[in-house]
Amino acid sequence: MSDSTFEIPNSIKKHHPQVGLVLGSGLGGFAELLENHESFDFSAIKGLPESTVPGHEGKLHFGTIGGVNLVVAQGRVHLYEGWTAKEVATGVRVFHELGVSTLILTNAAGIVNANFKPGQWMLMSDHLNLTRQSPLTGEARFIDQTHVYSPQLRELMKAESRETGSSRLYEGVYAWMNGPEYETPAEIRMLRTLGADAVGMSTVPEAIQARALGMRVLGMSCLTNYGAGLSGSPLSHGEVIEVGRDAAAELFTLLESAIPAMVEI
Repeated sequence: MSDSTFEIPNSIKKHHPQVGLVLGSGLGGFAELLENHESFDFSAIKGLPESTVPGHEGKLHFGTIGGVNLVVAQGRVHLYEGWTAKEVATGVRVFHELGVSTLILTNAAGIVNANFKPGQWMLMSDHLNLTRQSPLTGEARFIDQTHVYSPQLRELMKAESRETGSSRLYEGVYAWMNGPEYETPAEIRMLRTLGADAVGMSTVPEAIQARALGMRVLGMSCLTNYGAGLSGSPLSHGEVIEVGRDAAAELFTLLESAIPAMVEI
C-alpha cells in the first residue's frame, strides 16, 4: 500500500533495494563501500524529514554489496528535534515502498551495563520504549513485539564476528529516551534496574514501524561512552561522534561480510 505522506521520484523508484541500513552518529562512511553508487539528498523525497543534528548528513545512498541491492540512510531524525514518532519512522516506510525486506538500524548509545566497554558494539536483543511514543499511534494495529530484533540475524552477526576475528560483540537491551539532554546518574541507575544495557535517543520507532510492515530488523548500538555516574567524565556529542567514527571500521567489515548472507536466511 502506498504511503501518501511522502512522494518518491522516479529517479529513486528505479532502485530496488533488498536491504536497508540506517547509519547513526559518526557512522556515515559506510556509503563509500557501495558499488554502483548513486546518492540523493533527503529533500529529493517530498515529505521525508531532514535532520538538524551534527553527524546526520541527510543523504540516501543506493548501490550494491556482494551483489545485494542496498539503500543506506546517512542520518535520521529524532523525537527531540520536534518530530512525532510517526514522522521519525517515515524513512522506514520509504524503504518498505522501495522493496526493502531486511532493515539494519545502527545508533550511538551510552553504556548502562558497567561490564560493557566504550568503542564496542552491542547487538540489540530487545528494547525499552520509555518515551511511550509509537509510530503506529492513530491506528488500531496491535503488532506482536516478542521478537522485534530478528534472532536469526543476530546469530548471523555473531557468527560473522567470530569469522572475521572482530573484538567482542555484546548483546543486550536498548532503552529509548527522548533527549536531547543526556541522562542523570539517577536515571542511569533506574535504567539498569529496569534491565537496560545501553541507552539512546533513536531506533525504537523505526524498529516498531518496520515490524508493523513485516520487515526483519537487526539493531546494533555503538557504545560510545559510559552513562552519567559510571565515570568521572562529562558527556558530549563530539565524543559520541568521534568514538562512533573510530568504531565504524569494525562494523563496516562485519556488514560487508554479513549482508550477502542476510538475503539467504
